[in-house]
Amino acid sequence: MVKEDETFPCDLIFLSSSRADGTCHVTTASLDGESSHKTHYAVQDTKGFHTEEDIDSLHATIECERPQPDLYKFVGRINVYSDLNDPVVRPLGSENLLLRGATLKNTEKIFGVAVYTGMETKMALNYQSKSQKRSAVEKSMNVFLIVYLCILISKALINTVMKYVWQSEPFRDEPWYNQKTEAERQRNLLLRAFTDFLAFMVLFNYIIPVSMYVTVEMQKFLGSYFITWDEEMFDEETGEGPLVNTSDLNEELGQVEYVFTDKTGTLTENNMEFKECCVEGHVYVPHAVCNGQVLPAAAAVDMIDASPGAGGREREELFFRAVCLCHTIQVKDDDEVDGPRKSPDSGKRCAYISSSPDEVALVEGIQRLGFTYLRLKENYMELRNRDNDIERFELLEILSFDSVRRRMSVIVKSATGEIYLFCKGADSSIFPRVIEGKVDQIRSRVERNAVEGLRTLCVAYKRLMQEEYEGIYKLLQAARVALHDRERKLAEAYEQIEKDLILLGATAVEDRLQEKAADTIEALQKAGIKVWVLTGDKMETAAAACYACRLFRRNTQLLEVTTKRLEEQSLHDVLCELSKTVLHCSASLTRDSFSGLSADMQDYGLIIDGAALSLIMKPCEDGSASHYRELFLDICRNCSAVLCCRMAPLQKAQIVKLIKFSKEHPITLAIGDGANDVSMILEAHVGIGIIGKEGRQAARNSDYAIPKFKHLKKMLLVHGHFYYIRISELVQYFFYKNVCFIFPQFLYQFFCGFSQQTLYDTAYLTLYNISFTSLPILLHSLTEQHVAMDTLKRDPALYRDIAKNALLRWRVFIYWTFLGVFDALVFFFGAYFMFENTTVTSNGQVFGNWTFGTLVFTVMVFTVTLKLALDTHYWTWINHFVIWGSLLFYVVFSLLWGGIIWPFLSYQRMYYVFIHMLSSGPAWLAIVLLVAVSLLPDVLKKVLCRQLWPSATERVQRSSSRRAPADAAPSPDRPLLMDPEPRPRRE
Repeated sequence: MVKEDETFPCDLIFLSSSRADGTCHVTTASLDGESSHKTHYAVQDTKGFHTEEDIDSLHATIECERPQPDLYKFVGRINVYSDLNDPVVRPLGSENLLLRGATLKNTEKIFGVAVYTGMETKMALNYQSKSQKRSAVEKSMNVFLIVYLCILISKALINTVMKYVWQSEPFRDEPWYNQKTEAERQRNLLLRAFTDFLAFMVLFNYIIPVSMYVTVEMQKFLGSYFITWDEEMFDEETGEGPLVNTSDLNEELGQVEYVFTDKTGTLTENNMEFKECCVEGHVYVPHAVCNGQVLPAAAAVDMIDASPGAGGREREELFFRAVCLCHTIQVKDDDEVDGPRKSPDSGKRCAYISSSPDEVALVEGIQRLGFTYLRLKENYMELRNRDNDIERFELLEILSFDSVRRRMSVIVKSATGEIYLFCKGADSSIFPRVIEGKVDQIRSRVERNAVEGLRTLCVAYKRLMQEEYEGIYKLLQAARVALHDRERKLAEAYEQIEKDLILLGATAVEDRLQEKAADTIEALQKAGIKVWVLTGDKMETAAAACYACRLFRRNTQLLEVTTKRLEEQSLHDVLCELSKTVLHCSASLTRDSFSGLSADMQDYGLIIDGAALSLIMKPCEDGSASHYRELFLDICRNCSAVLCCRMAPLQKAQIVKLIKFSKEHPITLAIGDGANDVSMILEAHVGIGIIGKEGRQAARNSDYAIPKFKHLKKMLLVHGHFYYIRISELVQYFFYKNVCFIFPQFLYQFFCGFSQQTLYDTAYLTLYNISFTSLPILLHSLTEQHVAMDTLKRDPALYRDIAKNALLRWRVFIYWTFLGVFDALVFFFGAYFMFENTTVTSNGQVFGNWTFGTLVFTVMVFTVTLKLALDTHYWTWINHFVIWGSLLFYVVFSLLWGGIIWPFLSYQRMYYVFIHMLSSGPAWLAIVLLVAVSLLPDVLKKVLCRQLWPSATERVQRSSSRRAPADAAPSPDRPLLMDPEPRPRRE
């Protein structure tokens, strides 16, 4: 027994409820993200069991399929036994199954029997375990670190070998002033060599930038506040701002190649609005306005045809009845319901609840046109007509909607005994089955509404004789109790029943897109990002939304891999045919490698449903991956957009995983608002949750959360771009400055007999990465803006310049490494050639080895700091303070370190060394010349590349610099000093 507002603990067959009609309402927000109420039905023969004693007396058996993850499918049957009669066999479907994780609503209590528990429940089978995510930059850092570790070992090995080559001459091994003891001469050679190898490893270990990892973590943590502080990403309507649940993936936002998005609640507002209905060629628009006056509903008619005759008026009445009766809506009468709707016969407030927001919008729209659906009570449906009379219809059969038929039907009996079949569905599934009606006029209106992005449904009917209905009942009952091929048998039965229809009309409702959703998708595509929509909605609904948000365009040729098509062709034939279509076109013309968009070629869009995807993902008999996967991926690569409909939560994750581990290994991002999106959010490289109406499970399980889909544009194109640029420069700069630091130490060993003598003082070795060079790069990696924010938003194509980890490729890494080697050679040999001439000071003193090392170190600190200054495009007072302040700190520290006798030191080898060096004119000249020579190649390379082979970003920088004087002019409302990022929001 489960009570109201409790969550079902396992998958249950629904036996009975406290409601007289044997129904209950549930919400499945934690399963499929839908917050609307869904109606489930108790088994017909057990719905009268309302107490524990009644249930205890029940004798029945249940047969059902093995556990499987499809939330919308269940096949089983129940045999109810009695003492006198044979068992009564009743079919069990998804409408009889209450899923674990769903919540009981508007029903006092229900009784059920468990069929799946634990890890066999559909919720557990759809669960996606959370894995550790690492960014592409972090992976590149680790690979580069291994390279530098190999360099470190190589340096140590070379110096160890060279030491023993050097000492092979006796006078070098034991000079007269440094004789060995007998114990030293007797030491094992291998042990001595190994000890020397370790000593060289310690000497050169500074080439491994350990402090880089600390700086990177600080940069990520501090940088993440720029998202939460961004006032443009704050939603006034909901009072919500963006959230950062992890800062480890900031730079990954600048590397996204695929965006997988949910539809309902993510792209759309999930708020349906009835727009119009077309009946017998006449368009009814509720609340039309004429000369400033709101006309009565019946008067709000846009006449396409002449006024209807008596037969036409009868069909208009039938149309409104069909819309009011052909649905899955339940009416909740409750004094606590918010809103103005009232049940006309009771005066109480009422609310329509349904698994489909479309149905609610339709029924509410038709209510404004004069027909009001009241209730379903004891298998009778009631409605109020225009004459304010209550009409009762007995509900005989429901032919439920499915994605293959794309329609649903009800069979009802009126109070006068007439039996009607009312059918509504997509135009493609209704028009082929009609034999009468104003098809051309209604089709024209439907096509017009579809172009405007409205969701359309067509309505048809036919009258049934009693004998016909009895045949239909037997046909349906035989199909419903079948355990094997039930779906096929039901589909065949529906096909026989839903034919020879009379077309009544069509409806149009609007599921409004979120503000700027279409602009966001268009910007992402211009940025070279492929956008896929993964939704549990039916194909027509999802396709309409894709057109509305410009994922599909008018010239997009749609390719389908759907269940309906697979009934006509084999999967192999369908995929091969589509592959030939798209690959033939791509072979003749070059397609954009990022977005797949090109003005010179046919634009393709792919639509696939969950059932077809299951066949593609199904492994071969030997357990290997299906060969259909690669064929499917080849088709997808040549499509500008992909729509996946009727997706279970786990299938969404499978799609993401399929692309994620394809041969290109693209960076993927998944975004959704419901619990059904959690699996794909966890699977993608970056998961983003929408803080919306469907609860906060998506936001809680995501890496980042934003209030609206439109905020994704700035998060990727601005914040992601900046994050990637900043951290890439930070990583490359750290490796560069450590090469500059240690390579002179390596060269020095060739001049000191490989004695492990250090070139720099211990204080310099310790403080180089901690104090002298750390703060400038940290602040640079937090504030740098190589292009203005507005430019990045205005020109999404700039995102392509950093795609595919462009700034951390091997070519760029090798350039920075060789630049560091070149600068180190300049530092060392420039100082060496100056000292070769026995440089002396004015008092005749000769420079020693500590002065030589200090000169090399001074040139190095100034070079690496000025190199960062040259790479800075966005100057603030913070940059000036840390860059020039770091150089000043180094000078002041050196003066104090060598200019004072420190009592806590046993010896001071640096005493007066720095002051001694600065007292020499040649030393000053050497510092200036060596710094200039070191920076010259990088400056020349930048100038030549920008002039001859400029990137899109460099062209923008050049054009911006030309406008800089005018743009930079101060004004009363613009401060001279700009904040590097938006200020924190103040409540």
